[in-house]
Parts: sequence; C-alpha cells; structure tokens
Amino acid sequence: MQIFAPFMVKRNHTVAWILILTVSVLFAMVLLAQTAFAQNTYVITDGEQVTVHTSFASDPAKVLDEVGVELDEDDFYTTAAGDGVSEITVQRGQVVHVNYCGREMELNTYGETLGALLDRNGIQTYGQYSVSQPLQTMTYDGMQVQIGNVVQTQETYTVEIPFETVYCNDPSLPQGQESVVVSGSAGQMLCSAEVVYVNAQEQSRIVTEETVLERPVNQIVAVGIGAQVDSEGEESELWIGDGIIRLPTGEVLTYTEAKTYNATAYTHMDEGCDMVTATGTRVKWGTVAVDPRMIPYGTRMFIVTEDGSYIYGLATAEDCGGAIKGNRIDLYMPTLSEAFRFGRRSCTVYFLGESEW
Repeated sequence: MQIFAPFMVKRNHTVAWILILTVSVLFAMVLLAQTAFAQNTYVITDGEQVTVHTSFASDPAKVLDEVGVELDEDDFYTTAAGDGVSEITVQRGQVVHVNYCGREMELNTYGETLGALLDRNGIQTYGQYSVSQPLQTMTYDGMQVQIGNVVQTQETYTVEIPFETVYCNDPSLPQGQESVVVSGSAGQMLCSAEVVYVNAQEQSRIVTEETVLERPVNQIVAVGIGAQVDSEGEESELWIGDGIIRLPTGEVLTYTEAKTYNATAYTHMDEGCDMVTATGTRVKWGTVAVDPRMIPYGTRMFIVTEDGSYIYGLATAEDCGGAIKGNRIDLYMPTLSEAFRFGRRSCTVYFLGESEW
C-alpha cells in the first residue's frame, strides 16, 4: 500500500488543478458574456437635434439606424468615447449659394461660420464689399448670400426747378375767361450728392449741397370776374332783386328763398366719383351734391358766392357724398384746376321757381 501512496497524492493534485482551471475558464466566459450583452449609452448629435440612446450594439452605424438617422451621400459621422458614454456626431453636407458681384457660386461645407467658409474659398469680403449676412453667422444648407462691390462717389449735377402757376382775378376780363399774363419758365439748381453703388446699381443718394443757378418764373394767369359781353358787344350784368334774377343773357328767373351754404368743388376724377350721379344722371356743370335731407333731389338753384366774386349759375341737386352733410354743398366742375381754384367758399343759394322770359 505504501507503494501506491505517492501516486494517489499526485493524482489528487492533478484533479485539483483541473478543477481550478475549469472554474477560471467558466468565470472568464461569464465575464465575456456579460461584456458582450452589456447595454451602451450613446449621445447622438445631428445638427441642433441631440438624442440619448441606449443600445446593446457597439457599431455606430447600427446605433444610428436604430434611432432613424439617415445619412446622405455627402454625410458622415465621428465618434468619441466618454466616461461610460459614447458620442456620435453627424456631419451633414451643406451647399451655400453665393452671388459674388454678379457671379453665382455653390460652396460646399459641413458647417462653419460664413466668414470661415468665404475665407477658405478665397472670397474677399473686406474693403469695398457688402455682405448680406453677418460673417459670424453659422452656415446651413441652402443658405443664400449676396456679396456686392460697393463704390461711394461724390457727384455734381443740375436739376430742373418747376415753376408754379398763380391765378389772379381780373375784372377787365368777362366772367369765366382766362388769360396767361406771364408765361412760366423752369429754373435750375446745382446739386452735390454722395452716391453709393452696389455692383454698379445705385443704392442711395444723399444730397449734401444745393445751389440755385436760375430761379423759376411763375406763370401768372388772369381769371375774368367782369361782366359778360352779349352778342352785340355790349356788357350785360347779373341782376338779383327781390324774388327775381335777371341773367346776362336776359333770361329772368324767380326764386322763393335764399340761403347761405358752405360750398366746395369736386370732379368726376376724385376718389369715389365717376361720371354718373347718385340719381343716375350724367355729371355736368350745374350738378350739385347735397344732403338730400336738407335739399331734395331735383331742386333747381342759382348759386353765387356770398361776396359776388364767383357765379356758378344754374344748378340742380342730383348727387350726394359721404362728407356732404347739413349746411354743405359740393359743386361739380369738369377739371381739377377749376375745382382747386374754387376751393372752399361761402355761397348764396337761390331756390328757383318757374322760369320766365
């Protein structure tokens, strides 16, 4: 029995070593299995969108596919390992459209400041150039940038000074006639200005100095306020008596009463007006806009300014207007110049009866 003792001891040692080795291998396999099936945390940055994702995958491409991030042909990603967290940054290809002094360009970038992009492509922006967006602006796909060549100059030139037309009453002319007493002529002015051109197109003009070289001469027009002349060359005058009006033509009108109204003038060219009145008639000299609550449509009148300097004559209430209220009437005149010349005046309105001859 003593002969087999050493052999038995040796055999026991071998079995122990085998057991220890087996346990070690099993432990290592368990660790490897835990490592293989451990979850990983990723921070995915795609432009302004940041996503935190947990995955068993270790391949960044598979992680991006899991969160639905698609890459175009010009896109790529970078990775960085952090403390228990891995970072995946997506770089998107961008096309920036640049108009450089009339020349169209497409610049490719993966995101940088506009200034860095232009510098990298050798595009000058300093000096006499204007850029439509600040150079510190971050680029984005489809960005539109205008770069112009700015030229500032000092220019001297002449401009025309228009003349004005002045009207004056002339009792030596028959009522309603006009005569040009002095013909108008335009003047001239010498101007100095600072002018800014961008790509040869004027952008601004600031006049710094003006010198009158020749003053304009106003046109003077005499307006007749005198008595009309009949067919035989003799002057006839308007005569208004108690209930009777005798016209320069000899026609006699009777009136029932006379009232004072504030009168203005209008034309068919005024805003909201046309050639047809509120009563369906066609506008003409003698058409008067009234407040129908004060003067019924169809009322016949004879209208003279209160001071007698202007005779509007025979008229009929046929029109109305939003501003014609109460003690206000509006006299139709065919031209703007006549309406402006009349302005606003106090008028006597004679309400007519039947005509007599």
